[in-house]
Amino acid sequence: MDDTHQHGYIQRKDDYLKRLRRIEGQARGLQRMVDDEAYCIDILTQVTAMTKALHAVSLGLLEEHMSHCVVDAAREDHELGQAKVTEAMDAITRLVRS
Repeated sequence: MDDTHQHGYIQRKDDYLKRLRRIEGQARGLQRMVDDEAYCIDILTQVTAMTKALHAVSLGLLEEHMSHCVVDAAREDHELGQAKVTEAMDAITRLVRS
């Protein structure tokens, strides 16, 4: 990893950490719901909310990656830019399949 390069999300790092902590709390809540034998549909509703929250984080990070890392790489070198686009497309494919 290049120590001089700042990742695109670094400006919003605190926002991402806040969201991830909230998601962590949702996961603990889901564990409690299962432990308390909550109604299946209620648990599934919370799983859906948590999944949406994770997707929102993923999309935000992807946007930051595209507008910073990919753009910077493309400016530096065409082949490096293409490699970053391929890397991003692979991440998008994984995200869509999840």
